[in-house]
Amino acid sequence: MKFSTTITAALFAATTLAAPTAESRLAKRIARRASSRRTNPVQWITSNAETDGGNEPGKTDAEESTNWSGVVIQSPPSGTKFTAVSATFTVPKPTSTGGSSEQAASAWVGIDGDTCGSAILQTGVDFNVQGSSVSYDSWYEWYPDYAYDFSGISFSVGDQVALSVVASSTTSGTATIKNLSTGQTVSKQITSSSALCQENAEWIVEDFEEGGGLVPFADFNQVTFSNAVAHTSNGGTVDAGTGTQIDIVQNGRQLTQVSDSGTTVTVKYT
Repeated sequence: MKFSTTITAALFAATTLAAPTAESRLAKRIARRASSRRTNPVQWITSNAETDGGNEPGKTDAEESTNWSGVVIQSPPSGTKFTAVSATFTVPKPTSTGGSSEQAASAWVGIDGDTCGSAILQTGVDFNVQGSSVSYDSWYEWYPDYAYDFSGISFSVGDQVALSVVASSTTSGTATIKNLSTGQTVSKQITSSSALCQENAEWIVEDFEEGGGLVPFADFNQVTFSNAVAHTSNGGTVDAGTGTQIDIVQNGRQLTQVSDSGTTVTVKYT
């Protein structure tokens, strides 16, 4: 009996070592993200990104990028600057595309990062999946600095989330995320020595960088940005649907498909 108990204990210990708990995976991921998770400016594959007012609703010949999918407005109305970008979306359930490694995708709103690649003010939510385990991280970032995770807010599949960034100057701003389903809100005032140009506004699903390379891209199903608008320095607003559509293409394969209409942008995993 003692021998059986010893064998059972040994097998249990071996199993525990071979299969890290969800808590240990989370701790490792948080430690890894603390020094390496970052959004990069858009990495264009095509060089003829539109600057003439954007795509028609339902247009299929979107521009191509290795890391961004969604819509970017490449310039504000003449004589103005973008001062804020906002939208709401429903938290999706990501699924693995295969393999044992963690996969991820991120939905965010931001200012700059396209024609102005020296700085980006942005905030969003990452969708992480490993096997059947799903988790979410909310964050803010002023590129070229790394992203920083919010605490005090959590997400579940189907939650309604509001994202917004506000540039109070070229070197200061605020990132806010609200879980409209739970009532939780987090906000961070940010300053940076890297000045915004305030000439781009975007609503993006991204394959972001971690540890010096793009993370394995998860099947995020679909993200629909609603009430997607950019505010300008003269008090006006610009609908996201006036921008340029971008699809992610990696290794010759198109991974996303974008459509837009008015203040709605939909990004589907393909």
